[in-house]
Parts: sequence; structure tokens; C-alpha cells
Amino acid sequence: MPQPLRGLVPAGAPPARPRGRRIVRAVLLVPVMAVVLVLVLALVYRALTPPSTLMLGRWATLQPVTREVVALDAIAPALVQGVVASEDQRFCLHGGVDWDALWSVVDDEDGPSRGASTVTMQTVKNVFLWPGRSYLRKALEIPLALMVDLVWGKRRTMEIYLNVAEWGDGIFGAEAAARHWFNKSARDLTRGEAALLVAALPNPFFRNPRHPTRVLRALAGRIQGRTAGIGSLSQCVRP
Repeated sequence: MPQPLRGLVPAGAPPARPRGRRIVRAVLLVPVMAVVLVLVLALVYRALTPPSTLMLGRWATLQPVTREVVALDAIAPALVQGVVASEDQRFCLHGGVDWDALWSVVDDEDGPSRGASTVTMQTVKNVFLWPGRSYLRKALEIPLALMVDLVWGKRRTMEIYLNVAEWGDGIFGAEAAARHWFNKSARDLTRGEAALLVAALPNPFFRNPRHPTRVLRALAGRIQGRTAGIGSLSQCVRP
């Protein structure tokens, strides 16, 4: 009985697709799947408060993490207002990205600065991205910030931010920070204590809110002064 010739395509069989085309499609599928994954996570995080990538990294390396998730209503208004006053005074006005602040640092030879980051951008960095200063991370922050501003809204964004922000070695979130530094709940923080926590945010490993230096006290005093005049700029995070 004659054997079939190898390498011949049977009659009626579809033509084989070039391998290069399959590779290109697979490569293009990766960012699409990443976008879908982030969108799904963003929808899930409307109800469930996520860990930060720093928390995940500590868990992966068996380092301790201290955090207690609390609702925004369980955090002293002074802390919320202090974050708006110090970190992002246009938080209630922009759609996740403060374009004026961003364009002002585009030509900064030192690279992207914290001053261009909104609370929304810092939140997506903490939840979805990695620490450090780079144009790549900043470029990813922008579309993510626009997306979560639509999906989460202002109050939920602030709530997540105050539950993932780092306030010391393994100390995450306002509740853990208040208990670690002042032995009280975040709800019971005074305006002065809230200002000290906000002042420590940019450098939580070298700024001690419990035993503040003269420089940290002065910075907290300025933040407290701004908070007193924040007024309608924090309207979007009020109940």
C-alpha cells in the first residue's frame, strides 16, 4: 500500500499561517490582556481595598506588613484635608491628572517630580506600578489615573490612597500609621498629628512624626495652615 508523501498539504486543508504573524499577534495580545486585567482589578477594587505593590513585595520576601483597612469616614477629616492641601490642591478639580502641573515639569532635567503627581497618580503607582522615578512609570500612571478617576471616583480614590500609603518600615495606611506613631486610631488624630503624618509622607523612613525634628514641625505647621484654608477644594471627599 503506498505511503502518503510527507510535506504535502491534503486537498481542502486551510493554508498554514506564517509563524512570524502568529508571534506578532501574540506580542500584540500582551498589552491588550494587561489593559483588560487592570480594568478588571479596578472594578474589583471599587469594593475591595487592594494591597500596594510594596506590600506584595514584602509578603513575597517574608517581611512583616502592618495595615488595617478602614473606611474614609473612620479617618480624621484633618488628615484627608491635609493630604489635599499638601499633595494635590486641585484633587477635586482635575480628572486624575493635573495637566498644568505635569507640563511644568516635562522639561525638568532631573526627571519627573512628586510635584507633578496627583493623589490619583500616586494611588495607581502604589496599587499597580513600582516605586522610583522614571518617564516610563509616569507615562503608565497617566492613563491609569484617568481610568481609575472614572471607575473609583474621588472619595474611593482617596480612601484607597489612605489605606496603601507607606508611613514607615512595613507600616501601611492611615490606621496603622496613627496607631504606630500616636497610639490611637486614625479617627482620633488631632489636626497637629494629622499634619505631622502628612509632612512625613514624602520620606516616611527618615521623618518621625512621634519625635519630629524642628524642620518637620515647621513643615507640619505650614501644612496645618494650608488645611485651615482649604475650604471647597476638599468638597469632593466629604460625605
